[in-house]
Amino acid sequence: MGQFDNKTVIITGGGFAALKDGSAGSIGYGIATAFAKEGANIVVTGRNTAKLEEAKARLEADYGVRCLWVQADVAAGQDNKATVQKVVDAAVAEFGSIDVLVNNAQASASGVTVADHTTDQFDLAVYSGLYATFYYMQACYPYLKESKGSVVNFASGAGLFGNYGQVAYAAAKEGIRGMSRVAATEWGPDGINVNVVCPLAWTKALEDFQTAYPDAFEANVHMPPMGHYGDVETEIGRVVVQIAGPDFKFMTGETLVLEGGMGQRP
Repeated sequence: MGQFDNKTVIITGGGFAALKDGSAGSIGYGIATAFAKEGANIVVTGRNTAKLEEAKARLEADYGVRCLWVQADVAAGQDNKATVQKVVDAAVAEFGSIDVLVNNAQASASGVTVADHTTDQFDLAVYSGLYATFYYMQACYPYLKESKGSVVNFASGAGLFGNYGQVAYAAAKEGIRGMSRVAATEWGPDGINVNVVCPLAWTKALEDFQTAYPDAFEANVHMPPMGHYGDVETEIGRVVVQIAGPDFKFMTGETLVLEGGMGQRP
């Protein structure tokens, strides 16, 4: 039996993406895998339906869990609150509750300097990350209050350490950290804990970043002291499972930096 049997976990940006070697290269899918191994009902969202279908097929076949995918894209110029509510309504209709919310989805135009950044590029990061996290937290709150659940939001070392060429990404991620701390204060009496993870894992996005922006990659992405980049399931996903579980309910409003020793700070 797993610690999340019969519990429901929503993971944004949870589609399956393959690295060049064919292995999983999506943090969202790595998190979904870790929760699936603990028996959870999984809800994955994202923009790419093929990636979502692939995630559902793999999770159900490999781990015997139920998985629901819902296409959802939070972006400028649309009714994002309704988009997110559709996901939450579908999750509750399918599984009856929401116990964990993981806000992992994020898009950005990395490699573009502050001076060269456009408003559309800034909107891309802020809407897909900060606004999406805000709307999902609002929509899930009544159900998390009922289940005394957990929220795990994703930020980044880009915001903590001011990475070159990642202005909008960093701004969105630091906004998520601030919002998470406020929610931790406001929702603590409801039994909901809210924490933040800043990961460094080898992903399809990072692989693509290296190809598209080699200079920015060289300036910002370094080998951690541990000697390898994080594995999306075993070194990122399993930590998320633990901090969403009962043993870590007293921890809230905190930021965990999972960068293999690179994210050390006072």
